[in-house]
Amino acid sequence: MSASGGTKAIVAALGANLAIAVAKFVAAAFSGSASMLAEGVHSVADSGNQGLLLLGGKKAKKEASEEHPFGYGRERYIYGFLVSIVLFTLGGVFALYEGYEKISHPHQVEHWYWPVGVLLFAIIAESFSFRTAIRESNEIRGKLGWGQFIRRAKAPELPVVLLEDFGALVGLVLALGGVGLALLTGNGVWDGVGTMCIGALLVVIAIVLAAETKSLLLGESADPAERDRIREALVDGETVTSVIHMRTLHLGPEELLVAAKVAVQHDDTAEQVANAINAAEQRIREAVPIARVIYLEPDILRAPGAESVQASGASEGN
Repeated sequence: MSASGGTKAIVAALGANLAIAVAKFVAAAFSGSASMLAEGVHSVADSGNQGLLLLGGKKAKKEASEEHPFGYGRERYIYGFLVSIVLFTLGGVFALYEGYEKISHPHQVEHWYWPVGVLLFAIIAESFSFRTAIRESNEIRGKLGWGQFIRRAKAPELPVVLLEDFGALVGLVLALGGVGLALLTGNGVWDGVGTMCIGALLVVIAIVLAAETKSLLLGESADPAERDRIREALVDGETVTSVIHMRTLHLGPEELLVAAKVAVQHDDTAEQVANAINAAEQRIREAVPIARVIYLEPDILRAPGAESVQASGASEGN
């Protein structure tokens, strides 16, 4: 994911959520709608989400230090995890609580035009934000379906914004339905039902994002296509004859560590091996530009079982 594309989607979502939050709280104050109040909190949480993502992106740019020799790229994963756990879960739990209170102590929605008007405005604003996130995601997801893109994306920003905006749009529709049914039936319980549905939706999204960002924090390897390109780049057919084993690890969304043991000819000189290793590193960086930290160990292949580089490509033995 390009940093600029992710930042554009985050800023678009932040602007939309701040404007919507103000409108929702005004509507909640005049109408007494629990759905409006829950949606206002949701928009504030979403704004905080975008703030955390921007902060994580800034911290990830810090230079590597002696204490952190591999840099700070994983800051983006940490802040993405905070978004998924803290803000989403708190937003969901708060909405569930408000919904329960509304169902237990229902009261009729007053000044219906406030919540309805704000909800319609919010749906339009969130649609523009969602459209921006979709457009930025389409530039990098290729032929992947949306579910695959969210599961495989190494940068957390776009998946988070996508699910935020999707949850916000669905939540707005639920809030509109709850307010509408409360107005039509004169029973404020429906307002609480809509709020409960919003809370359940936020909790589900929190679980999905937590699972994905946890995987990134634990450390994910390069994509299969990238691993195949790295294997092909390692072997020159002369000094480096095959790949004995290889491991890859994302140090950040745009920084990849490559560690491999490669087989060399038993009668090559140390100078020939060193030159071959340097050339292999250069080929790897040309094939996969995000491969910035590379450790290669030459060895003499004494037994069968090396990961040979074939046209079809072998799967990595993790």
